Amino acid sequence: MDNNTKCTAVMLAAGMGLRMGGEVRKQYLMLGGMPMFLHSIRTMQESPIITDIVVMVHKDDVEVVRELLDEYGCGEKVRKVVVGGKERVHSVARGLESIDWPCDYVFIHDCARPFLDQPTLERLFDTVQRTRACVAGVPAKDTVKIVDENCDVETTPNRASVWIVQTPQVFELDLIRNAHRKALAEEDYLASRGIILTDDAMVAELSGECRVRMVMATYRNIKITTPEDLVIGDAFLEK
Repeated sequence: MDNNTKCTAVMLAAGMGLRMGGEVRKQYLMLGGMPMFLHSIRTMQESPIITDIVVMVHKDDVEVVRELLDEYGCGEKVRKVVVGGKERVHSVARGLESIDWPCDYVFIHDCARPFLDQPTLERLFDTVQRTRACVAGVPAKDTVKIVDENCDVETTPNRASVWIVQTPQVFELDLIRNAHRKALAEEDYLASRGIILTDDAMVAELSGECRVRMVMATYRNIKITTPEDLVIGDAFLEK
């Protein structure tokens, strides 16, 4: 790695976690002896690629997150703890706008994916330097169907060309920050056409500035969304 290359990780932990149920937001549930959201922050902290970290949090949780970062030794590279927006895309945009230090590339990651590993970060870093935009993912194991509003099948895409998208999603900072500014300025228009901004690759694709390259991650890089996912996560840690 070029010592002059600066990479910031924008870590998303601002969600409500409603699908998990209970009174504790899912990102703060314990997994392997520490709150779930800290696992991927620790991975970023331990990576020589990542120089700085921004953590996006719910407006009520700023102080508790600062305390947890210190308690579990995960705050070494954290530059800012920033309040997120109403949806994921708004939280990412706020995180990008908060970066006021030298930064070449930004790694955007959902803290609900606690099993991020160092080889995936290395592959992403190698790729983004050549392509300007790349996304972690894995080839689909199952056949995928495209359905209409009645759940009637319209098409069956070739499984060989279908990937399951994960995070981190990695971009040149200026590219993705400008793409977010443009997309949010057109948010109402996009919504009127049925286009909902669900991930950052989509924001980059809409900007027309580049193509996004898929990068192989792992099937363990799951998103913890439901209680069943926590059981799977515990099984991974036991191994």
